[in-house]
Amino acid sequence: MFYWFYRHLDINIFQYISVRAGIAFFIAFFMTMFLLPKFVSWAKKKNASQPIYEHAPESHQEKAGTPTMGGVVFIFSTIIATILTIKLNNFYVVGGLVTLGIFSLIGIQDDYSKITKNANNAGLSSRAKLLLQFFAAFIVAGILIMYNHTTTLYTPFYKYPIFDMGFFALVFWMLVMVAASNAVNLTDGLDGLATVPSLMAFFTLSGIVYITGHAIFSSYLLLPNIKTVGELAIIGTAIIGSLLAFLWYNCHPAQVFMGDSGSLPIGAFMGYMAIVGKSEILLIIIGLIFVIETVSVILQVGSYKLRQKRVFLMAPIHHHFEEKGWKENKIIVRFWIISFMANLVALMSLKIR
Repeated sequence: MFYWFYRHLDINIFQYISVRAGIAFFIAFFMTMFLLPKFVSWAKKKNASQPIYEHAPESHQEKAGTPTMGGVVFIFSTIIATILTIKLNNFYVVGGLVTLGIFSLIGIQDDYSKITKNANNAGLSSRAKLLLQFFAAFIVAGILIMYNHTTTLYTPFYKYPIFDMGFFALVFWMLVMVAASNAVNLTDGLDGLATVPSLMAFFTLSGIVYITGHAIFSSYLLLPNIKTVGELAIIGTAIIGSLLAFLWYNCHPAQVFMGDSGSLPIGAFMGYMAIVGKSEILLIIIGLIFVIETVSVILQVGSYKLRQKRVFLMAPIHHHFEEKGWKENKIIVRFWIISFMANLVALMSLKIR
């Protein structure tokens, strides 16, 4: 809509991505702030709360009855804010909206099944969820291949592409999106733990896609210049606005959880932004907390299967620190600090090339 004002009413200010990104931020923020309390009230009446995992630390039992599926609200707000402010004839935008929509539907199905059957293991099976995620990622990666998105691979701190992945880019991009989606999902175990690192990641990724789409900035920083990709920064800032509003209600003690309907799409969209911004490897630094959480689960499961011994008291690793007696707020804030520092390093890498 706002870009239409520029094209047809000659309101020049709306041609700028930065202006429309700012508008998208505030639309998403205020929509989420307005809708979320209504959703929480409705969810409480319908008893739409996810059961607490029986093996979770004892302190988690007091969270029983907290509504879940808050992700539906902030993803919806993000999509509406995007539609109102972005150029919809941009295929990168289409791919981004498809990513948010499909992965959110997978999460909604999983959350709804858990709520209605009142059991943690009543949702989609791990295999079914993974298959659906790979199918969704295949659709998105296929869109990128169809529109000839560059298949070259870049690495942090080095200005030249390493090699051209060719057709194997399709498989690699699918892995990036699915891995990022599940990594955020694993991290979403404490109040606000996944929300703030996601905010920081989207801030960094929005900056990267904006620079990559800008001929002058990308040339100065020795980054690949990909025309029209800068519009994705608008979706990035919209999701930052909606997540910031969500944090208002998700900070400890949480009034609502995001559920898989929120964690799966924001993780997948992180992967998507990294792909189109040629920052797939840099995403490891940008999402360092998500990587640490995922690796802790892999080590725990692998060690137990091979040696019948646990590496951590409980996995993901935030539960390990809970078992060691750390207070929930201490774990959350320290993880936020690590995420902040990791994103600073990621931003520094844009200049150190």
